[in-house]
Amino acid sequence: MVDTVRGALPGAPASTGTARPSVIQLVFREKGALYAAYMPVFSDGGLFVPTTREYKLGEDIYLLLSLPDDPQRYPVAGKVGWITPANASGGRTQGVGVRFPGDEKTRTLKLKIEEVLGTSISSAKPTQTI
Repeated sequence: MVDTVRGALPGAPASTGTARPSVIQLVFREKGALYAAYMPVFSDGGLFVPTTREYKLGEDIYLLLSLPDDPQRYPVAGKVGWITPANASGGRTQGVGVRFPGDEKTRTLKLKIEEVLGTSISSAKPTQTI
């Protein structure tokens, strides 16, 4: 199960004329949900976020990520790199793929996700994306 909570980035300027990034709390309670959302197609990693909100490619999204059996929350300042529209073929869930940035902190998070997924990362089981 994945829980999401949306909000605005605290402390972001409101009158700059640019949209503030979305803040989405993404809580993975089980490994199967993490597997379905993980996007290894992005070189720095990424996650699929189910949402009905309209996003554009390259738009900023700030994730607060919780992994199964891990009390720590991981902040990720990502960008939209994938869009699954409403009524997508194959009954796919509407949402966006958030591409992780190429910094050291996020590379460590990518390795942690891959460690949690273990051998299931190479499974042929379908995911919410590719």
